[in-house]
Amino acid sequence: MNASKDDLKPLPELRSDEESERFVEEADLSEYDLSGFKRVHFEFEPKSAQINMRLPENLLKAIKAQAKARGIPYQRYIRETLEQAIHDPKR
Repeated sequence: MNASKDDLKPLPELRSDEESERFVEEADLSEYDLSGFKRVHFEFEPKSAQINMRLPENLLKAIKAQAKARGIPYQRYIRETLEQAIHDPKR
């Protein structure tokens, strides 16, 4: 089915994991408007080490603002930034 965006159904409100799983198993997702979806990164590795660091207050505020704009906790934002720096050292 190649429906135009106007023909697509809105996603139903799913109130539990069970409802969500049932919906995904039974529904034809090509009938639904998925344009509002955002890419997310799931963290599966357990956090077993801890660090403490002192930062200038303005830097911490900027970090928290960036994290909020991305819709993630600021500590996750810091972790992702560190991971990117490790994987792309020429950055």
